Amino acid sequence: MPEIAFYAPMKPPTHPTPSGDRAVARGVLQALGDKVELVSELRIYDGKGDQDVQTGLIQQAEKAAEKLIAQGRTKGWKLWFTYHNYYKAPDLIGPKVSKELGIPYVLLEATRAKKRLDGPWAYFARLAEKASDAANVIFYFTKQDQQALETYRAPHQQIVHLPPFLTTDQTTPPRPKRQDNRILCVGMMRAGAKFASYALIAQVLKSIKTPDWKLVLVGDGPMRTDVETLFQPFGNRVRFLGQQDKSQLETIYNTASVFLWPGVDEAFGMVYLEAQAAGLPVVAQNRPGLRDVIAPTTKLSPIDQVTDMADQIDRLLTDAELWQSRSQTGMDYIRENHLLGAARKNLMTILTPLIGSRP
Repeated sequence: MPEIAFYAPMKPPTHPTPSGDRAVARGVLQALGDKVELVSELRIYDGKGDQDVQTGLIQQAEKAAEKLIAQGRTKGWKLWFTYHNYYKAPDLIGPKVSKELGIPYVLLEATRAKKRLDGPWAYFARLAEKASDAANVIFYFTKQDQQALETYRAPHQQIVHLPPFLTTDQTTPPRPKRQDNRILCVGMMRAGAKFASYALIAQVLKSIKTPDWKLVLVGDGPMRTDVETLFQPFGNRVRFLGQQDKSQLETIYNTASVFLWPGVDEAFGMVYLEAQAAGLPVVAQNRPGLRDVIAPTTKLSPIDQVTDMADQIDRLLTDAELWQSRSQTGMDYIRENHLLGAARKNLMTILTPLIGSRP
């Protein structure tokens, strides 16, 4: 019988829309295996800072918590694990249920944002901070997250690094460089940071000197028409493949020559792990979250120098020795740090003593 109750307030692992959040939630479930069960699909998310929306979600969470307390007593849960807690999507269920059941409360990727305690998300931000304070353990993915977690750490709390991971224990076997100079981009087509990355990619293409490059874009979303407009000047050099499932995406990674994604405001980006595991050299900007998931030997481009990404692409497309070196070091880095087995070991090293301490 499962001992760990799992919950993801921002986006449940059963949500129909693919995203990095959904992938991480599914990955945690896979890493914990038969020890865990998904106990709620209630989505707690307010993207606009609407007090009425927040009040309504709190009421839904209170009702759900009462049912889960009874369920937890019957099933004998020994630990509650929540993935993602922040001011737009606070965990309104886990702290209450774990306290009533007298079991440890664990968070993964809890973002502390004291500046949000004033403004339209103030109500939710206080609850997110309260949830973070209640956690026995907070796992974090990136050094950027660690700084705030350590600053506001509760006296009883462990802060533990969990490197982001893929749900596999294998990387792609070594392969030669593709000859058709195919550049690959993978990202949701939505407003904000994702669209900003697409806009940067369109600028990068203008500076590539290699004459026969091609670009393949994987992804979909509400801004697809706008993204397509960005790339119209490049004609049939650019192909849109839309949303792809996991197996299709694996094939696409293996048929590309370079992975390009600037990474504007990315927390870390699962696509970087996927690309490197497939032996695909990465071109991206030097941003905090990215530095935690890209091989240290990879040269990341300065944020204010778009042409540097174009130069990196040209070098990878024309220098077979460099391409092979980047391909191999990327695969080695993922194999050593970011696969399922390592994640399972990291998680259970911390969780097993907590579970074992419960009668």
